[in-house]
Amino acid sequence: MATGNGTETGQGLRLIAPPLLYAILLLAVPLLTILAYSFFKDGYLTIVREFTLENYLATWADPIFRTILVRSLMVAAMVTAVTVLMAFPVAYFLSFVVAPERKALWIFLITIPFWTSYLVRVFLWKVILGFNGVINSGLKANGLIDEPLKFLLYNTGSIVMTLSHSYAPFAILPIYVALEKIDRSLLEAGRDLGESRLMTFWRVTLPLAMPGVVAAVLIVFIPTIGDYVTPTVIGGGKIPMVANLIQAQMLDIDNKPLGSAVAISAMAVVTALSLAFLFLNRRFLKVRA
Repeated sequence: MATGNGTETGQGLRLIAPPLLYAILLLAVPLLTILAYSFFKDGYLTIVREFTLENYLATWADPIFRTILVRSLMVAAMVTAVTVLMAFPVAYFLSFVVAPERKALWIFLITIPFWTSYLVRVFLWKVILGFNGVINSGLKANGLIDEPLKFLLYNTGSIVMTLSHSYAPFAILPIYVALEKIDRSLLEAGRDLGESRLMTFWRVTLPLAMPGVVAAVLIVFIPTIGDYVTPTVIGGGKIPMVANLIQAQMLDIDNKPLGSAVAISAMAVVTALSLAFLFLNRRFLKVRA
């Protein structure tokens, strides 16, 4: 038995070794490099490899960083809320209403946006919302407006709309998987006990679907904060987020240590909020149980 277990363990290690090495090279090494840079000093067109905490002190003492970080968190929270609220009905319809033989087709249609570049999708929204875009041109052609509606673009609402559309498939799929795993007999038992469809959904379906909802929230919330394309294109650079600040420090100002400190600080805040969300979700599910 021991030999068999050892053989199985060795086979398992050999199986996961290539992707593990790939993950270490492409994920861990860059993150460790940024972490190391955050403790170095910035010199003229070079990096002085002397340990210092000045970058973190400058980052958190800067009111601009705090303002942009809070704005980024608020935008990410709004995008997450809108995306998940829109994704849940779609996933529910796909899981409970669509016939089994047609589900593959629906999943195929949901993944079609992945076929195009993210940058292309962002520019398409600018074409739709722009001063001479599809909406304004259509309204002017029908005589409903005399001048373009300026509030459609270059504001927080347009950024939230664009990001929500871009990340919708990422939210739909994990919720759908969680709904598919629900034993339908539990729902029938709830209705047999006299519960309405609404109460059955609230007391049975939603708690069992929470793993998918939690996954959708994290999948949308975390990368949204790191997005710098949409605030630049759709926000017109007027509503910068923390990723734009990092980009400016890294490339425009060429202060990689300070940019690294900003990045690590933002990552720490996002990690803390994500862990807090997971903890509160567990407490919620325990109370419901």
